Amino acid sequence: MKLLEGKKALIFGLANKNSIAWGIAQALHAHGAQLGFSYGFDILEKRVRPLAEEIGVEFVEECNIEDDAHIETTFQKARDHFGTIDILVHSVAHAKREDLDGRYVDTSRDGFHLAMAVSVYSLVALTRAALPLMSNGGSVLCMTYYGAEKVVPHYNVMGVAKSALEASTRYLAADLGPQNIRVNAISAGPIKTLSAAGIAGFRKMLRYTEERAPLRRNVDQLEVGQTAVWLSSDLSSGVTGEVIYVDAGYHILGMPEPPEKWE
Repeated sequence: MKLLEGKKALIFGLANKNSIAWGIAQALHAHGAQLGFSYGFDILEKRVRPLAEEIGVEFVEECNIEDDAHIETTFQKARDHFGTIDILVHSVAHAKREDLDGRYVDTSRDGFHLAMAVSVYSLVALTRAALPLMSNGGSVLCMTYYGAEKVVPHYNVMGVAKSALEASTRYLAADLGPQNIRVNAISAGPIKTLSAAGIAGFRKMLRYTEERAPLRRNVDQLEVGQTAVWLSSDLSSGVTGEVIYVDAGYHILGMPEPPEKWE
């Protein structure tokens, strides 16, 4: 059964085959959605186009999400190609490496602005540009992480940005509900991606989560993609403004040590 037959989706933030956005793309495609991709930098095109070809995606456009004019141009091209869209996926985040390595208190002013502009405001800007194309309602999805609500080593300003992203999800959901546009966030556990490579000690984070999560494992991109299918389909028609966790249950723990270590 294909849950998204006839639906059209734009996915922002695809970087390579390890991207969470790629897991989402594969899952949406498997359920019948027609897709379009946008990448952020010239250097990524050589990685993104082969992925697009793999699943028959014809709409592939570079978009500078810090430039409103560039965003408008991208969505005009999307209108010309698709007419309307039903699904918008925001899988975009960035912070300066030096603002992740040290203490949060030492975050630079321009680094703070960069993290908020790229990781948070871009959701607002992309959603606003998508509204004229979502005349039949639809679903907007963004990617967050547990560091938005609890302190995670070396996550620093990105944790603050993700917290703002989750708040933006709720405010956008309230704004757009009357237009039958739902806005939700997926909070994925740690996954090996290009962005994750910038977090010091990430391999240790993977091991730590695997040992302690109730399912005793980490999650992968396709599991996030399957949740994105649900949030994009009519099966979740009454769900908006939510943060849905796909983290093998790690977020439910109050004392994150394996039970065998308590004895």
